[in-house]
Amino acid sequence: MASIVSLKIGQRAIIKDFSVDVVPLKLLEMGCLPGNEVSLVQEAPFKDPLYLIINGSHLAIRKETAAQIEIELIDG
Repeated sequence: MASIVSLKIGQRAIIKDFSVDVVPLKLLEMGCLPGNEVSLVQEAPFKDPLYLIINGSHLAIRKETAAQIEIELIDG
């Protein structure tokens, strides 16, 4: 299973699945939902948190949470 943590800077993916118990409600409200596109913009110096663009929203999420969000990479 690939997760957001496995993205490299500039890579894009589609969110496939996650446990609602793991992902904070605030992320869901900001567009972190299955079917939406996610791309990695930047990593903090110790790779936590990750700076992402999810469906047009700029978000920083903890690596622990990102590891629970399953993705499918977009070619190209």
